[in-house]
Amino acid sequence: MNSSIVIQSAGLFTTVQDAGRQGYQRFGMPVAGAMDIFSLELANTLVGNHPGDACLEATIAGPQIEFTDERAMAVTGADMGPCINGRSVFINTTLMVKKGDILAFTGLASGCRSYIAFSGGIDVPVVMGSRSTYLRAAVGGFEGRALRNGDRLPLGKTPPGVKVNKIPPGAVPVYKSSQTIRIISGPEANRFEMEGLRNFLTAEYSVTDRSDRMGYRLDGEQIVHNPGGADIISAGISAGTVQVPGDGKPIILMADRQTTGGYARIANVITADLTLVAQMKPGDTLRFREVTLDTAQNLLHLQRSAFRM
Repeated sequence: MNSSIVIQSAGLFTTVQDAGRQGYQRFGMPVAGAMDIFSLELANTLVGNHPGDACLEATIAGPQIEFTDERAMAVTGADMGPCINGRSVFINTTLMVKKGDILAFTGLASGCRSYIAFSGGIDVPVVMGSRSTYLRAAVGGFEGRALRNGDRLPLGKTPPGVKVNKIPPGAVPVYKSSQTIRIISGPEANRFEMEGLRNFLTAEYSVTDRSDRMGYRLDGEQIVHNPGGADIISAGISAGTVQVPGDGKPIILMADRQTTGGYARIANVITADLTLVAQMKPGDTLRFREVTLDTAQNLLHLQRSAFRM
């Protein structure tokens, strides 16, 4: 029998995700992939996979999984209280499991999304160069949908020489319900009144329940445009683009973002802080702080040091 995992309980919202569907945005296909690329790559690194291999992304409440063979696994991102056969285990650590073992989660302690990697990766079909699930089009992942109880997912062959590693606590971001998110100025920042820019950089914003994998809708002080400044000719969108539509309430665009957008782009979240945004949930709060492009690049370089194991 081929190696697999059995989903005994799917959790609240669990999908197969990898580093995303690159190279197809010009055809209107979103990148999709993991909301928190840092945590996905960290999980894969811990089990000897390529950094962008397919993992499970679990949101708010984790799944219950039965293993059918011996292999390495790791859980990163949100702390949902992972346990194996009823015994608590560490996140950000290589874990060895055997046939019949059960991975379960006791409850969310911090963050929003956990990434569960298995040595060999999840061996679902590749669609347009990726195994990631894009639910709006029912593309990729496992049958193009979120997992259900009873699903059996095939796993690849475990790579040789997998070592047990543990990431030092200081190398992993702290996922809190209130964060300062660093941004660089966007291409349409000049379309906002000074009061609007001041609000954007000083006010506190909350993540609303209208947020999803496509984007985080925020509530807080209105960001006022110059007359006629809200709408632009549709332009390219990247991960972390902050759009401000006519109502003056910002939207942070995330993994399932559209390929182009017609609202003024006031800023872009720096890559190093996208992991913080991806781990926020409705009701959490954030403030924005502007940094230079050089600072953003240095912060990303520093963050990547977590992978030097």
